[in-house]
Amino acid sequence: MTDDIRVEPHDGWRKILLNAPARLNAVNAGMLTRLLVALDAAEADPACRALLLTGEGRGFCAGQELGPDVTPGPNGPPDLEALAGTYHHEVVRRLRASRLPVVCAVNGVAAGAGASFALACDIVLAAKTARFVQAFVKIGLVPDSGASFFLVRTIGEARARALAMLGDAIDGETAASWGMIWKAVEPDVLQAEAEAMTKQLASGPSSSLAAMKTMFAAAPTNDLHTQLDLEARLQGEAGRGAAFAEGVRAFQEKRPPVFPA
Repeated sequence: MTDDIRVEPHDGWRKILLNAPARLNAVNAGMLTRLLVALDAAEADPACRALLLTGEGRGFCAGQELGPDVTPGPNGPPDLEALAGTYHHEVVRRLRASRLPVVCAVNGVAAGAGASFALACDIVLAAKTARFVQAFVKIGLVPDSGASFFLVRTIGEARARALAMLGDAIDGETAASWGMIWKAVEPDVLQAEAEAMTKQLASGPSSSLAAMKTMFAAAPTNDLHTQLDLEARLQGEAGRGAAFAEGVRAFQEKRPPVFPA
């Protein structure tokens, strides 16, 4: 029995840990299947209102494990299209489509698909010493797991092309200064800051946070007028919800709001 995905339940939120530290949390098909199960279970739990994704040990995720899943054998080369589409890309889709706000704490190397898993989360914190690297070029592959999508939109095409084509690593401070992630912090406070942020999100208005995810997901492909229409619709729905009623009541009564689940 493997525990390469570990779930820690907390009051209103869950921490999901990539837990294969001996290989810097490099993933394989079995580990990704278990990660998808953990994500689906959190999504289905009405008591869970936020997620924290992080890695155990020195690394966050070193990408795909270069093991049996990807090693050419007597039957020819591996089917990397199926591997990416069935496992890696499903993780990215789940993170982006989830109703839950997802915080990622990048505690060490985030390479290849591991970097994409981080960038698919809603808010990314990284240790200043963490390393982000598009390692695909080093083994004759191309970026996947949404890397070409996320990098162009966060750091621009020039930097995205250079990172992918050169395979150079950047540290957490550089990633933050480029706008790839939200914030870089000292390694010894990373987990505490990430947990505090996840708790804050878990106590927030879940319906509003889910609507924000919908809004930001649509923004890159919508024109201004379409996005304004979407904002109006989502604002109307929010205005009819219990969270808005509680927020206004709390403001008038000069107390912190207690938003419904």
